[in-house]
Amino acid sequence: MGAPIAYERSGPIARIRLDDGKANAMSVPWFEALTAAFDRAEAEGAAAVLLSGRNGFFSGGLDLRLLQTLSPEGLRSLADTLARSVLRVFASSLPTVAAIGGHAIAGGAVLAMACDVRFATVGAYRLQLNEVAIGIPMPTWMAMVAASAVPSHRLSEALLHARAFSPDEALALGIVSALGGQSEETETLAQAAAGALAGLSRAAYAESKRRLRGPVVERALEGLAAEGG
Repeated sequence: MGAPIAYERSGPIARIRLDDGKANAMSVPWFEALTAAFDRAEAEGAAAVLLSGRNGFFSGGLDLRLLQTLSPEGLRSLADTLARSVLRVFASSLPTVAAIGGHAIAGGAVLAMACDVRFATVGAYRLQLNEVAIGIPMPTWMAMVAASAVPSHRLSEALLHARAFSPDEALALGIVSALGGQSEETETLAQAAAGALAGLSRAAYAESKRRLRGPVVERALEGLAAEGG
């Protein structure tokens, strides 16, 4: 298995693929690689970003084995890195499309929600913010990102009740735009959406997203500082 995060260009589209051969568990180096890939896409003048996982897993969230080894300071640092990395995606000047080929849980779910458009794959998969279920108060920044993707009347279920949504439920709620029968079909749908978004004015898109999400990111970072990561 190569690098857990791979970058390639497909015409105007930057493709960032998450694949560690397992659950795409997140760590500080993982986030650093993700951020570097987004920096590269913007620096190279890509017109859109397609973010995809492996067959069966978009990402299962933070590496649980790693969490058990960290000191309180290390845990705070990891939580801060998670927040800033996802907010980096959320605020990217480029159109972002997620191809969810399997489970998207906790950090994986909010990373998918940070993208502008999402597509999922039919199957016994979960899209779940499970923080409350495992004893972690929902961070303000995470709630704010989720609120951009989850309908307001279902936020309590998603954020407070740790509700696991199936792909069909996510589609019915508008959390995802369409479903692919297999992960390859999901990526085809996402590729087409990224291609369409790539045809929009990059300058207008970037400024419009800044106006839409800039104030949200500022408040999210304020909450992050107040809550200590």
